[in-house]
Amino acid sequence: MRNGTDLYALDISGASFVKACGGPCPEGCVTLAQIGDGVWALGDSKRPDAQPLRFTTEELDAAGIDPARFGLNV
Repeated sequence: MRNGTDLYALDISGASFVKACGGPCPEGCVTLAQIGDGVWALGDSKRPDAQPLRFTTEELDAAGIDPARFGLNV
């Protein structure tokens, strides 16, 4: 498993983020991109300039975030 420092060392400049909205508010969406093998970047569509948070697949699972909801495969 990677540690948090390793996750933030990954280049995400070419990452392709997809959006998933949790309700009727279209501006309150999260974005997700796979940035490596079992590594993800999670952003906030309301704050596109903010640095996305980085997670492993295991951490996303623990938080109840399913990449399939974003149309992404694990």
